[in-house]
Amino acid sequence: MNKQKKIAVMGGGSWATAIAKMVLGNNDEILWYMRRKEQIDEFKRQSRNPSYLSGVKFDTSRIQFSNRINDVVRKADVLIFAMPSPFLKNHLKRMTVPIKDKFIISAIKGIVPDENLIMTEYFHKEYDVSEDNIAVIAGPCHAEEVALERLSYLTLACKNRENAKQICKLFASDYVNTAMTDDVVGTEYSSVMKNIVAIAAGICHGLKYGDNFQAVLLSNAIQEINRFCNAVYPFHRNINESAYLGDLLVTSYSKFSRNRLFGTMIGKGYSVKTAQMEMEMIAEGYYATKCIREINDRYHVNLPITDTVYDILYNHISPTIAIRELTTKLR
Repeated sequence: MNKQKKIAVMGGGSWATAIAKMVLGNNDEILWYMRRKEQIDEFKRQSRNPSYLSGVKFDTSRIQFSNRINDVVRKADVLIFAMPSPFLKNHLKRMTVPIKDKFIISAIKGIVPDENLIMTEYFHKEYDVSEDNIAVIAGPCHAEEVALERLSYLTLACKNRENAKQICKLFASDYVNTAMTDDVVGTEYSSVMKNIVAIAAGICHGLKYGDNFQAVLLSNAIQEINRFCNAVYPFHRNINESAYLGDLLVTSYSKFSRNRLFGTMIGKGYSVKTAQMEMEMIAEGYYATKCIREINDRYHVNLPITDTVYDILYNHISPTIAIRELTTKLR
């Protein structure tokens, strides 16, 4: 991973756009795969993504755009996937070029639906990519603040420490601080679960619970995440580090958090479908809730917050009733 490697961004949303901005700060050019040709054409005309983070201007002469996934994969050495988890398989099923020898970076904070696999497991098991050649991007970091060049922090998780160092160089800048960890599984599961908690925080906000309860909710949430991560992948992690607790806090409190917004709408009485339609964005926590619930059938970890969100989203339990019941389980 250096400036001679060809880097490809896979996805056309806000997080993909923020990643492209960061990577272009350290590389002469990138490849960029987007599904819709009309989005690429408009991007080239405006020198900005017409749909996401439209305030960020790009030098498009340094970007090789394509809506053909195989063309991009064939040319690239490093693939940075930044698309919603529910859509990943649909993109990959069109891919015929092998990626076994590519370096894969997942910026997807979700689980592959139906498979119930985190991204690193999926690429390793389904595409035979070595675990040393798979990395995960964790926060706390919102795309909107990257666009504004506000100081942000990224944690890069990879089992190979030397590779992790090189990945950090792809993203570091005067407004992006990078750190690395080899707790790939814990980092990824924490990134997934904080989206579920953010939905819970949003539901409570929509129901007009105050800051006092939100503090209790989040202090219990980080313990819940820790219990689950320890059950799935025992590791000497410090759950209070920014990749875990920091990412949880920013996703649960920030005005930029789509999962919190989704939860707020549910708390205010929107149906799941109506909230999804009005947002016009993917709230990863909706899908993660079902996946974590199903994965936990094997581990039987006490997950009261996850279970409550599941009951509201999938069992159609009244948010008022479900959250009131949750308040009796938190300390």
